[in-house]
Amino acid sequence: MSQMDATKTWTPYVPSLQRTEGQPPPIAANGGLSYMSFDRDGDAGTTVALNDALAQIAEGESARVIDMIEKAPPGGPVMTKWGPAFRKFEECADYIRKNNAIQAPEGGLALPMPYTIYERPTWSVVPSNGVWQDPARADMAKILRQNEQDNKRRDLWFPHLMRDARRIAEYYPGLRPDTPECMDKLGLSLAHLESECTNFYDSAEVERVFYPEIEKLLLEFFPDATDALVYNHDVFDKDYAGDRTEDQDNKNPGVNARYATLVHNDLNDNSGRVRCRELLTRNLRNFGREQHYTEEEADAKMSRRFVSINLAKPMETVQQFPFVLAAWPSFADQPYMTNYRIYDDRVGETTRFTYRAEHEWYWFPQQQPNEVSMLKCYDSVTDGSVSRYSFHTACIDPTVPLDAPCRKNVVVRAYVFF
Repeated sequence: MSQMDATKTWTPYVPSLQRTEGQPPPIAANGGLSYMSFDRDGDAGTTVALNDALAQIAEGESARVIDMIEKAPPGGPVMTKWGPAFRKFEECADYIRKNNAIQAPEGGLALPMPYTIYERPTWSVVPSNGVWQDPARADMAKILRQNEQDNKRRDLWFPHLMRDARRIAEYYPGLRPDTPECMDKLGLSLAHLESECTNFYDSAEVERVFYPEIEKLLLEFFPDATDALVYNHDVFDKDYAGDRTEDQDNKNPGVNARYATLVHNDLNDNSGRVRCRELLTRNLRNFGREQHYTEEEADAKMSRRFVSINLAKPMETVQQFPFVLAAWPSFADQPYMTNYRIYDDRVGETTRFTYRAEHEWYWFPQQQPNEVSMLKCYDSVTDGSVSRYSFHTACIDPTVPLDAPCRKNVVVRAYVFF
């Protein structure tokens, strides 16, 4: 069946909200119900999502949070219920130095970490959404554009501790970072790969060479897995001088000049299942091997354990803006806040978290081109026996010059089935 035919026969897949045992309810719209339940004529709930976004903007809570931040004394801390935070990285770094606020263990360091202080669900309209080009909705687009610009104004820098992920055994005796046990306990791990891909800016070569390499790596890393599917990728390079244009129709993600500098996770209890279903039955935004599962076959496949993994491989030794990961046990009892990403044909769900001093942050200092950092974005096991997900961000490394070359890496996203 072609993708066009599959789309014609598509019926909304509405997952149940499968929270981890003991986890509090998420901070989400509609009680955490997926927007798929609001589908109207195949719009996957996008119309209702846009209306919800506009309704929350009109409430004014976002503006009140921004006003509170902007009225704080210049240069000094913004006093939040989580403790002192700062509008600028440099202000937070100076506070850490002067107050000796955090004692870092050997191999670790104290540094500013970016968190939101907005404890509400949020909505973000992706650049490809038709609302941006629709003259009839110009007034709506103006409101939404201002909201997009305001998103970062609700973020602050908090003093935090970063641990060396290669030394995980010092924090969890007997646990090695390059094992599936580490992924199951912490939601993060490390793998090694000598890739034969020669040009990561060539999306066709990445799909042809790198995707199969990663699928092989995952099946070797998880010996109980039955199959793996790499379905898309992103390239990050701030200094890239070539064409950055994204072309989804030709499976080209373009080249990102910006690094995500906010604590987040790419999936949640709903979208982990919805995204899997989209791939299996509709091939929706699938850059990898085509899938042709019937609804019944997808039900059977998803009745067993499956996980979503992000894998990040540098093209050269990482210096500035390293990729950093948080460990599941340090936030397993913390409610996440849902961020809804509104496309024309789907509403993705990602998550954000507020600051917590107990968060365990890990990185791989000077990560090498043959080191692949792995983080779990979703796990279908909900009984608390394994990590459900990690969260991550990019941070500024205070141990190297701010103008040092920024991270150049490729990030692939995959599902692993058991």
